[in-house]
Amino acid sequence: MSEAAPTSTTDSNVAPSHADRDSVIGDSRRRRLSIALYIYLFCLAVYFLFGLDRLGTHSNYNHFAHLADAWLHGRHDLRSGAPSYAGNNDFAVFEGKTFISFPPFPALLMLPFVAIAGSPENFRDAQFVFWLAGIGPSALFLVLELLRREGRSTRTETNNVALALLFAFGTVYFFSAVQGTVWFAAHVVGVALMALFLLCAIGARRPALAGALLGCLFLTRVTTVLVGVVFIVEALRASGVLTCNETQGAHGSRVVARWCTDRESVTRFTKMVALFVLPLAGALLIASIYNHARFGTLRPWAFGHEYLTVGWQTRIRRWGLFHPHFLTRNLTVMWTSLPWLHAPTEAARQVFPFRISGHGLALWFTSPIYLWLFWPRTPSLTMWTALLGALGPLVANLLYQNSGWVQFGYRFSNDYAVLLFVMLAVNQRRLGTAFWAAAAWSVAWNTLGAVTFDRERYDALYSHDASAYLPPD
Repeated sequence: MSEAAPTSTTDSNVAPSHADRDSVIGDSRRRRLSIALYIYLFCLAVYFLFGLDRLGTHSNYNHFAHLADAWLHGRHDLRSGAPSYAGNNDFAVFEGKTFISFPPFPALLMLPFVAIAGSPENFRDAQFVFWLAGIGPSALFLVLELLRREGRSTRTETNNVALALLFAFGTVYFFSAVQGTVWFAAHVVGVALMALFLLCAIGARRPALAGALLGCLFLTRVTTVLVGVVFIVEALRASGVLTCNETQGAHGSRVVARWCTDRESVTRFTKMVALFVLPLAGALLIASIYNHARFGTLRPWAFGHEYLTVGWQTRIRRWGLFHPHFLTRNLTVMWTSLPWLHAPTEAARQVFPFRISGHGLALWFTSPIYLWLFWPRTPSLTMWTALLGALGPLVANLLYQNSGWVQFGYRFSNDYAVLLFVMLAVNQRRLGTAFWAAAAWSVAWNTLGAVTFDRERYDALYSHDASAYLPPD
């Protein structure tokens, strides 16, 4: 009788051990983080290359560095008032004192480095922002990969890398990332926080951290707090209170939602929301105390923009910072602002046969890839959740008293662009030749913005007639 052959340890029918599964998961995680790191380093290199002329000194609009300096000296107002090199641009004056009215979280990030530098003028604020600018695209890649692993997205890993890089260089984030000045520094920090928030909010994986990140978002770009609805929907799903599936009918696919209100599911949901709300409420409380110390108001969103010493102060006093009065102007800028041809003049000798309004170019013109959002192949709850999250800051910004002036493209779209890319990832529409042609157009135009915006040699490319698109005050 022959001896039985030994059982092979590599038999495909044998379930892998816990150690084997942990090894696979670990390898997958290491791969994702490695790719994210490469995306960060690549973006960093490109942003540094396009911003070489801004690396060696402070920007003219280093407001956050001045705010950090004020804190270091135990005060909220600026010690010496607005610096002369800033041209009195976007400073708030209240009871004879000069304040920075931008939400303060970016200044908190700069605080230790301003302390080391010794003064705002010795701190290279633009370079600091460049170091942060690659975080948003790399974190977006991790978000898209998370959606792929959960089966919500059919995009491949290569697709997700391409989408992350397209976000970095094919949207108005590109020109925003290479500025370093106060307005664009807030966009860079906000995009990074938004992507990290989604990474924690999807599946309600880390409620407390998601709430803390949303609180930091509020302290960076106020209107972005409205994306908190994304966590609420994700918590409803993760707790079992909300379940859904997609059905195919004569008129296409649709999402069918079902509610489950059993005690266990509701308890899970309540715990998730409580963990999420606590750090967010803490951030709102800090903002209230901060604003009360400066302006005597407990409103957490009132950081002082109503006290800006700007030319349009009259309309702010009449209509406030947010009002439907501004909707037509902002919709015009967002959807119809295009470059126009002009005859070269002695005062404007340049290679460009067109000019761009200081209000910027229409969003669909600089990034026609967004047009693919209008025809999702298979709508899903994730897509509708991302849309709902994007609508909050989108609508709020359309009601805002400022169009984004001065800008290359509609920069306020940075407040929700990460969510638009989530929608591109999950709508299952094929990214074919037409899409990548639109992507090439997007990269070309946004590269133009990164090269030319706020550079003296290209100043003639931009029209600084602020009356364009403005409704009467």
